Amino acid sequence: MVQVNDTMCIAKLKKMRSSLAFRLTLWYASVFTLSSCLAFLFFYLLIIAVIGEGTDRDLKEQAGKFSRLLSSRGIAAVKELTLLEAQAAGERKIFFRLLSLRGETFSSSNMSYWQDIGISSRAVRELLSGQSHVFDSRILPDRRHRIRVLYTNLGRGIILQLGQSMENLSRFMEAFRKIFFLTMSFLIIPAAIMGWFMARKALSGLGEVTRTARSVSAKDLKGRVPLKKWGSEIEELAQTFNGMLDRMEQLVTGMKEMSDNIAHDLKSPVTRIRGMAEIALTTDSAMEDFQGMSADIIAECDRLLEMIHTMLLISRSKAGLGVYTFADTDLAEIIREAGELFQVPAEDKKIRLKTETPEHCRFRGDTKMLQRLFANLLDNAIRHTSEGGEVEISLSEKEAEICISVRDTGSGIPPEHLPHIFKRFYRADPSRSGGQGAGLGLSLARAVAEAHGGKMDAESELGKGSVFRVRLAVSPEKFRSSDFFEYASSDRRF
Repeated sequence: MVQVNDTMCIAKLKKMRSSLAFRLTLWYASVFTLSSCLAFLFFYLLIIAVIGEGTDRDLKEQAGKFSRLLSSRGIAAVKELTLLEAQAAGERKIFFRLLSLRGETFSSSNMSYWQDIGISSRAVRELLSGQSHVFDSRILPDRRHRIRVLYTNLGRGIILQLGQSMENLSRFMEAFRKIFFLTMSFLIIPAAIMGWFMARKALSGLGEVTRTARSVSAKDLKGRVPLKKWGSEIEELAQTFNGMLDRMEQLVTGMKEMSDNIAHDLKSPVTRIRGMAEIALTTDSAMEDFQGMSADIIAECDRLLEMIHTMLLISRSKAGLGVYTFADTDLAEIIREAGELFQVPAEDKKIRLKTETPEHCRFRGDTKMLQRLFANLLDNAIRHTSEGGEVEISLSEKEAEICISVRDTGSGIPPEHLPHIFKRFYRADPSRSGGQGAGLGLSLARAVAEAHGGKMDAESELGKGSVFRVRLAVSPEKFRSSDFFEYASSDRRF
């Protein structure tokens, strides 16, 4: 049991070490420690510089006092003052030497404690070359503290060597270092705890995203990340994740609906094909009957193939898996050709078909797909317009938009069906179409419009008719070749 608990603790520690919160805490503590050390180093060097400048200033003031005394009272007074100053300050704190221009000592304070400190020939040479003061720092092997030495020319051929122990500075800096390390040892643990708390607080939104992702399944896509004040980055991640779940839910719902619709729409033609095949096998019909059944089977197969082909085209166009062939084309000419092509079926239903376009309208698109778009809209308008009605297709060009409108005077679309007419396999009134069509024409038309960087919408009023509008950008964005589907046919027929 103890071994199991130890194993679990080790596993938890390994998991914690690999967590982002632990790494952020480690970074925070490292940055805090490094910043504190740099600040300490800066103040440490600053204090040394300030105290060092103060020491040099004191030494120069002492030298100035000796120089003035030499000028006014002579060398005897200087010797006497050096002895008094050394005794007053302490023979282990300060020392004096009076040197000749050749660096020879002719008077000094008690040098028993400072006997290891010699005379710098370099400093003497610099004084003789014109320098007024020369400083030198010395460190003796058996001493813990530095000694600051000043060489100055007092005049009358006399050089003063004045030395002062930096013991007070050394003790102060040692105390400063101890205080710093003691303070850091007490602050580093609270800093790490605070860093851990801040990291956990900042990453709490990621935990919500993770829990939501774990709760989502193929059967339940309703879960969403609750939006709270986590900070702009986490909030943006949560919103993006929720948007992704929304799209996934729409996709799964659409796939389920499409599967149901496919099953429903394929059931009838497959049943009819199977029935005709059974009749051919179980009856002794004449050759003419077999030919008629074969023609019916071919027609049903063609209908199934067209439905499958259209579904594949819509799916690949929306998913960006096909290839469209984009080239400069004339929309006005394409629309006029569509109007001419559907003139005959319109006249058969005694429907007046009008086409209004400018002479030219240059656009970069896929001619075949645009032809199919307008063909689907015209076919839909003619099928749903009664005898004696009117269908009009028009093109207008504004500054940044091309608008193609298809109007009809048909029975219109009920308001409750209007938001769904662009869905695959959706038919607002199956009885009105006489059983023709699979409900894919408008879905394909919108897919083509969107593939060309445009959009499509519809308006309708019961008893007065409908209008479908396709809006295309005058200068569409650059399309990727992998976003479109290429038709093999190269002629201009629909």
